[in-house]
Amino acid sequence: MRNIFIGLSLLVISVSLYAEVFSYKYILGEKYKIVSIVDESIYLDGAFHHKARILNKISVEIINTYKDGSAEISANYATSEERTGNVQVYTLSQEYFSDFVRAKSGKLSIDPSYFMPVVRNVPLFDTKDYEPGDTWEADGYEVHDLRTGYGIKEAFNFPVKVKYKYLGKGEKDGKEYDLISIFYTISQRTSDYYSKYPIYPVKVTGYSDQTLYWDNEIGRPYAYEEEFSIQFDLSTGSIYEFTGTAGARVTESEFMDKNVIVRDIQEKLDRERLENAVVNIDDKGVTITLGSINFGADSSELSNDEKKKLDVIADILKNYPDRDVEITGHTALAGTADGRLLLSKQRASMVAGYFISQGAKERDQLLVVGKGATEPIADNSTPEGMAQNRRVEITIVEN
Repeated sequence: MRNIFIGLSLLVISVSLYAEVFSYKYILGEKYKIVSIVDESIYLDGAFHHKARILNKISVEIINTYKDGSAEISANYATSEERTGNVQVYTLSQEYFSDFVRAKSGKLSIDPSYFMPVVRNVPLFDTKDYEPGDTWEADGYEVHDLRTGYGIKEAFNFPVKVKYKYLGKGEKDGKEYDLISIFYTISQRTSDYYSKYPIYPVKVTGYSDQTLYWDNEIGRPYAYEEEFSIQFDLSTGSIYEFTGTAGARVTESEFMDKNVIVRDIQEKLDRERLENAVVNIDDKGVTITLGSINFGADSSELSNDEKKKLDVIADILKNYPDRDVEITGHTALAGTADGRLLLSKQRASMVAGYFISQGAKERDQLLVVGKGATEPIADNSTPEGMAQNRRVEITIVEN
């Protein structure tokens, strides 16, 4: 899995006549979002295994700035994978939190317990003037979460020697940026430390070839594009290879007046007389809870009556076209824990698919979460309580 930024337009390079000094710049309280998509093919022992598409949404906030030009940064990472069933949606697979200090050069000071960001100290600058064609090298490193499948509790990391080249100016999405080529190869045998685990990578090889679109006016990347390949030679003798493309872009986070949004949504719900619909402010944004969505006892199918209720919510979501939406499914306490979790994801997926079909949101604006029966709001020992727990929450996300 990769984790940086990218865009999709064609690259056009023009040579700058002026040298540039690159450095990160920070504004206290600034918030922005990074959205990246990774398309990769996975091979096992040289044979194709499967394809994956991964959507990463990263919410960033500058929480402290310092006299030396560095800043403390708080970041939340929501990593989701594309799932195909009745509808094609992104399902949340992992959430991470990181807190670190980044110097104006790009160098990170971060506790080793954090799993994100994956690629660190990239890009890295000094205080020189860079002219088109200039090259330089610097040390970076990658960090990977190998808890699932390997049982390695710590963040697995290895160093990389990064080669940079300033390409000059280039246009993207109608604006001019500084273009920087970033390339590194990976060839690293792991420390004996990891041999205490039953399965661990004994060798990591590969490469990363990136084009970075740097916004020197505000002092941070706007987007990046990458081709990559990384191979893990395991202690069992198996070899896993991950090959593909990645990319992302940064978008500014607009102020969200939660109180006004709650008021407007409540007025709409009252006008439509939508029963058992509640709207509240929470940590993630504004959440509409639909306790009256009837999936049936063990079903994720929507009836026509339920679709009419969702039409009301779809109209509401259309009023916030630039906001992402998280859809969380809940079940009553029936069946097995694994079955409940799967059913809650299926129900949330059906709702997400319906919103897509109605034009309320694009697919990459929606994130599906399944909670099973882990967060009841009523007594599961009664039919009435179970019906309330069989609910869906639609959150208009703040950042």
